[in-house]
Amino acid sequence: MNFTLRQLRAFCRVAEHASFSRAGDELGLTQPAVSRTVRELEQSLELRLLDRTTREVALTAAGARLLPKLRRALEELDEVLDAARKESEQALGSVHVASSPTLSASLMPAIVSACRERYPQLGLHLHDQVQRLNVAAVRGGEADFGLVVEPEPCDDLEQETVLIDDFWLVCRADHRLAASESVEWRQLDGEALVLLDGSSGSRPLIDQLLREHGLDCPVAQQLGHSNSVFRMVAAGIGVSVSPGLAMPLPDGCGLTARPLVPRASRRIALIRRRNRTLSPAAERVWRLVVEMRGQLQALARGAG
Repeated sequence: MNFTLRQLRAFCRVAEHASFSRAGDELGLTQPAVSRTVRELEQSLELRLLDRTTREVALTAAGARLLPKLRRALEELDEVLDAARKESEQALGSVHVASSPTLSASLMPAIVSACRERYPQLGLHLHDQVQRLNVAAVRGGEADFGLVVEPEPCDDLEQETVLIDDFWLVCRADHRLAASESVEWRQLDGEALVLLDGSSGSRPLIDQLLREHGLDCPVAQQLGHSNSVFRMVAAGIGVSVSPGLAMPLPDGCGLTARPLVPRASRRIALIRRRNRTLSPAAERVWRLVVEMRGQLQALARGAG
């Protein structure tokens, strides 16, 4: 059988009004168009549904049996479609976002707050984990999208840059490099470093920058969290190269931050599966983060 929703709705309206013209007024169709549409349905079903005379339109026995069942089916369909429309309009549902601990602490609070204000009926769930797991979560569909550091170009992931985050030198206030307003990379040569470990999205970038500047800097400690790095630096274990979003420094820690020159930065980007449609709710959160670029960039400047 080959029939359309338009045909089914036309039949119901004609049966309810016992009139092709009144049904046409409700459907926005001409009387001949309604008559033709119902006739096409009857031909598809190979069943007479309406008896037509010059004076009246009446249901056949088959039409009378079909009408109540068809009404219920169309009502249920309308409810399903209405729910889908409301989900799209109101951003109902849950959205899962993957983000590394540094980004979760520095950027996600503002994003979650803005999302709650604009879409109060939406549930935003944060997956706070290291970069490798964030990328895997997006690829595997456990997260709708991710906020990550300097993602590598790849065919299966679409990315959109959100902000640029500079690298800074973090050292004790009594360190020789703290006396300058800015520090050249070459001045780090020979300094012991305390860095984030390889699970951080920033560590490969820092290692590359050290190589590019020809620096010989032994890594005294490598740790999983920026706060641990800062505590080690405060204890005199070494200095650190840190992204701006890892700051501000802990109060009373005796540390200071200085910009590194020439300027070096990391890119913070949204990632999502390529050629996969986000849910209406996830699409709205993605667009919200993109709209917040200026605010998020200000957070990065303020952190440094």
